[in-house]
Amino acid sequence: MKSIIIGVAGGTGSGKTTLAHKIIKNFKPDEVLLLSHDYYYKDYENLTFEERAAKNFDHPDSFDTDLLIADLIKLKAGQEINHPTYDYTIHRRSNWVKEQPKRVVVVEGILIFENEQLRNLFDVKIFVDTDDDIRFIRRLSRDVNERARSMESVINQYLTTVKPMHDRFVEPSKRYADVIVPEGGHNTVALDMVVNNIKNKLAE
Repeated sequence: MKSIIIGVAGGTGSGKTTLAHKIIKNFKPDEVLLLSHDYYYKDYENLTFEERAAKNFDHPDSFDTDLLIADLIKLKAGQEINHPTYDYTIHRRSNWVKEQPKRVVVVEGILIFENEQLRNLFDVKIFVDTDDDIRFIRRLSRDVNERARSMESVINQYLTTVKPMHDRFVEPSKRYADVIVPEGGHNTVALDMVVNNIKNKLAE
């Protein structure tokens, strides 16, 4: 079995996760796998909570990208993987999950096009492009409601690390995309085009 690997990148709150989920809904559960780059945040087990919380989670160095690359190479070779998951409330890895290779593997994350070796593993590269103010509002709502963050901490993080790292790493990686999708999962025309392209590749 040859796996087709789809990369969905974009800034925080751009709608890339929504798009990724809508893509996988067009395939049977036994033929599609979704992986998030966020699963692969490094586990700073020797640091205190305060020290972990102060880390710059929007810099490429905060991810164990080498492990993600190794896992994708295994999936392409038809081998199972054992990937980590991440608990945002304590900034630690929580557990490990076994996954079998699937015909379609969708990988989403803000920085998946920044690393050349990772980038070259994708058969299709999609960048979700959304206005900064919309992205910020979405992130603020998500982090407060889903990740038990205070509004003040979210705003401070956005100004000190999220926005600068977006401008330095995420936005420039857009040039590597095969397809740029405005508004992510809400763009049904682009979604249909992407899904049809994947199905055509599977048919080949």
